[in-house]
Amino acid sequence: MKGTFTGHYYWQALSILLIFNIQSSCAQNNIRIEPPFWWAGMNVSELQLLVYADDIALCDVEIKHPGITLSKINKVDNSNYLFLDLIIEKDTKPGDFKINFTKDNKTHLSYNYKLLEREPNSSQRKGFGPSDVIYLLMPDRFANGDPGNDSHPEMLEKADRSNPSGRHGGDIAGIKQNLDYIKDLGFTAVWINPLLENNQPVYSYHGYAITDFYKVDPRFGTNEDYRDLVNSAHNKGLKVIMDMIFNHCGINHWFIKDLPGKGWIHEFPTFTRSNFRAESLSDPYASEYDKNQMQQGWFDNNMPDFDQRNPLVSKYLIQNSIWWIEYAGIDGIRMDTQPYPYKEIMTEWTKHVFSEYPDFNIVGEAWMQRESMTSYYQKDSKLGNGYNSGVSSITDFPMYNAITKAFSEPEGWSEGMARIYYVLAQDFLFSNPSYNLIFADNHDLNRFYTSINKDLDAYKLAMTFLLTTRGIPTIYYGTEFLMEGEEPKGHGEIRKDFPGGWATDSLDFFTGKGKTIEQQEAFKHLQVLLNWRQTNEAVSKGNLKHYIPQNGVYVYFREYGDQRVMVILNNSKEAQSIETSRFQESLRNTLYGTNVMTGNKFTFRNSILLAPRESLVIELNN
Repeated sequence: MKGTFTGHYYWQALSILLIFNIQSSCAQNNIRIEPPFWWAGMNVSELQLLVYADDIALCDVEIKHPGITLSKINKVDNSNYLFLDLIIEKDTKPGDFKINFTKDNKTHLSYNYKLLEREPNSSQRKGFGPSDVIYLLMPDRFANGDPGNDSHPEMLEKADRSNPSGRHGGDIAGIKQNLDYIKDLGFTAVWINPLLENNQPVYSYHGYAITDFYKVDPRFGTNEDYRDLVNSAHNKGLKVIMDMIFNHCGINHWFIKDLPGKGWIHEFPTFTRSNFRAESLSDPYASEYDKNQMQQGWFDNNMPDFDQRNPLVSKYLIQNSIWWIEYAGIDGIRMDTQPYPYKEIMTEWTKHVFSEYPDFNIVGEAWMQRESMTSYYQKDSKLGNGYNSGVSSITDFPMYNAITKAFSEPEGWSEGMARIYYVLAQDFLFSNPSYNLIFADNHDLNRFYTSINKDLDAYKLAMTFLLTTRGIPTIYYGTEFLMEGEEPKGHGEIRKDFPGGWATDSLDFFTGKGKTIEQQEAFKHLQVLLNWRQTNEAVSKGNLKHYIPQNGVYVYFREYGDQRVMVILNNSKEAQSIETSRFQESLRNTLYGTNVMTGNKFTFRNSILLAPRESLVIELNN
């Protein structure tokens, strides 16, 4: 999800466009076709081309090329559009083929469409999974590697770093220049908030109001820059996850200014906002009114809401995902607002993606408050009641809620460590809880250090838990050095610039310049755990066995093959002594281990003495 910007002139402008059907002016020889190119040898033979030019629907279409068949020409209300269904045989050779648009038996327009050769083994790429730890960053706020692209003559919003809601200049070059920082810290994957063009007059930095689905925003760089970033990340052993949106686009998108016709977006007599109650979609008692407002209402009046029931819309969006996977070589997709598009289309999308890339992975943003409702949106859900999203990973907001409260409140029967226990005890609701995306904060939430009242001990306990429990851990940029911010004060507060990402910054946390003692301690704690996690499959692949928290102490074990790990979290503000006899079914008379944080030998006796707010991660000797 993302921030919103209100301004009734957006809706009024769109209404005028719809009423008077104002068409974009384009020269007679100007034509837009999307996808802009495709590949030979794809597993799915069907390809649909969106063609846009003045009165193009008045033309006949002709394609004569070996292995390519024009199977259908789809016309819509607006004569400026055609949708061409092609069948590309499996053995069709790469190369250009000509699409001729004729009038009165004369060539009116001609377009050379490129069919590229696929990269070797492109369909066999491996997606992200529980062995990974993801670093989430917002490109505009991470690092400004190329100040020359901060503003752009064709983009409406210019850079203004003094405005918390403005564009600050972070870009692809800045990310690329700091991949070693991410790698050395111990991460294995990078999730980047949307990079595609957002040509909106204000509040466009977040990237969730796309105005061109096939173009990186020039203030971030170019399509080639993005592909180069992915290649550079891969060379360093880092995966890249692309943030995508199926629910809506920006009001300044070129096809919103000249809509193909009714049913492309949800339209109302007056602006109608979503009720944001995704729970209604799995609610057996929900009214159609509530469900319709949830799915058909707009996120904001500058974000038109797609009607994915329109097969032309769904085909456009599905092909766009596959195009970016193939073009950029990404390793995963994070789907924004997964429940908001029509759920049947989400299933159709995942089928198409996995038919081309069987080992790929997708995480859906299912912002639900309950485990059962979250489970509904995961692939092979036990609670789907016949529905299967096909989305392998889902965002675990119930776990997020437990983490933010557990380490900042007094212990009780259902408080403190018990909150985490209750969430994990409901994992029987999930088809694959190890693929749940777990996190302590993100770009829409309070900064974690703020949520726990700036308590360093609580921070270290929480990070220890996050990196040793089940699931795919995600750390939001800046969390590694205790960045603060409250979401109610505005999204700019939780999306502050990374210190050192700009040449004029007095602090440089990429190098460590200016970090406080507390920030250094937090960073080191995280770095040790992250790098160790890559060497121990018990925490990424192993079974989890936990013991009911007592007196604020939570103990659990991870085991995979001959690797075993014991984790002890003392959330109490008092020293605690725990008897090891309680854990013998997991310890199995183990005498020694290694303290992961210190590297020192750990000797097991009849009891373990814990300091207040202490965490221990112990590799057990067999």
